[in-house]
Amino acid sequence: MNSIVLKKWSLVRHHLNSEYLKTLTRRMSSSSLLTIDSINQRVKHMEYAVRGPIPQRASQLESQLKSGQKLPFDAVIRANIGDCHAMNQKPITFFRQVLSGAANPIEMHSNPKIPKEVKERVNELLDGCGGRSVGAYSEATGVEIIRRHIAQYIRERDGLETDWRNVVLTTGASEGAKAILSFINTTATDGIPTGVMVPIPQYPLYSATLTELGMNLISYYLDEQNQWALNINELRNALQKSRSICKPKAIVVINPGNPTGSVLTKENIENIIKFADENKLMIIADEVYQHNIWDPNARFYSFKKVMQELGIKLELVSMMSASKGFMGECGLRGGYLELSNFDEEVKAVFYKMLSARLCSSVLGQIAMDCVVNPPPKGTPSYELYVNEKQEVLKSLRERAELIAETFNSIPGIESNGVAGAMYAFPKIVLPSKAITAAEEKRQKPDFFYCMELLETTGICVVPGSGFGQIDGTYHFRTTILPQTQTMHKMMDKFKQFHINFINKYK
Repeated sequence: MNSIVLKKWSLVRHHLNSEYLKTLTRRMSSSSLLTIDSINQRVKHMEYAVRGPIPQRASQLESQLKSGQKLPFDAVIRANIGDCHAMNQKPITFFRQVLSGAANPIEMHSNPKIPKEVKERVNELLDGCGGRSVGAYSEATGVEIIRRHIAQYIRERDGLETDWRNVVLTTGASEGAKAILSFINTTATDGIPTGVMVPIPQYPLYSATLTELGMNLISYYLDEQNQWALNINELRNALQKSRSICKPKAIVVINPGNPTGSVLTKENIENIIKFADENKLMIIADEVYQHNIWDPNARFYSFKKVMQELGIKLELVSMMSASKGFMGECGLRGGYLELSNFDEEVKAVFYKMLSARLCSSVLGQIAMDCVVNPPPKGTPSYELYVNEKQEVLKSLRERAELIAETFNSIPGIESNGVAGAMYAFPKIVLPSKAITAAEEKRQKPDFFYCMELLETTGICVVPGSGFGQIDGTYHFRTTILPQTQTMHKMMDKFKQFHINFINKYK
């Protein structure tokens, strides 16, 4: 091989090596095989405003305050999420004694200060656990004795026979909602999106889950002028419009309402059940706030009870949680769902699906047991339990009244009464200059308002656009959970902020 050929080969080899090195460098410069374009695009498009950009900014501000940085406020007030204990609500003594005793029974039995009824309850529950330990898996559907106690709770609440085998313990009500939505989803097999009717405004768990599963959200708007009631004509119109793009299978109803703070009348519930029956829709009843009724003229009616009275037999999934009510045990992730009128073969397949997640937290299941099965009457634990429960509910009722009254005293803000649940969802009238300023930042006007509220006062709420609202209207959701003294401080700061905001952009 002559020198010219060798020289050319050397140049070619150098070029090849250079291209290889460039390719290798490009590969090495990427920290992962996954890119934003190669992940599940449905997950990328999920939105969950309750933990969105504004709460994330609130966390940054909290860190700045802890580091000693001076801000226009001395504390962040977390009114964005229904997390009772994070807002300093005291836990119920009986609950925590049973939970700690179940986690450490040897120490409990050697402690003479622990009441007899607590020890008896722990023994009863541990007898239902493998190896008498909360560290063992339970059945996929939950500890049997707890499922029986839940059935008894439903029986006493509604006056109806309840089969404990229709009850499933879940990791909070959220897992139950996601499980049943996944179970009814036939989008991939049919090639037609499965549709689910969801109230607007809604708790964004539903829209986020439907997006993740590739299902179609059928929005039906609640009637703000009528205390956020469900309008049957609105339901019919929404369903009719959806039939050309999806296969409707279910309707979600949140009662008491999140984020609206509404409580449905019995007549409204009857109309919803009749509508679902006429249109062959399963009902998913989110009833986690059933203990949170503040309006003396309102009352909680379960969908199960009303359906039974109507003589209608329709698939119904009813959900409950230990996270809300008077207990507020969010972090323990206790919840349950009850299946009514399900075909036995279908139910068996659903239970098989649940077995893949093994079981929900056994401590969460025990928390749920404490909710549905309080200490026996006539015991010291019962008296303390009743007093603590009433104190929590009384304080929440006072805060529900305070927050609605304050909002309605501010020009440009309208709020329905907080009849139930833990939230207010007031409407705000924003000046055109504020809307323009938001558009210039490529932000939604209510997001712009809520972010400025946070940066100015430290109050963290969630814009109404995160829950859905009629176009051209603006809202935000706030909890009623800050303790009374903090709530008064929060409302004073909010009122001053709103006045200044309106003057700034008028």
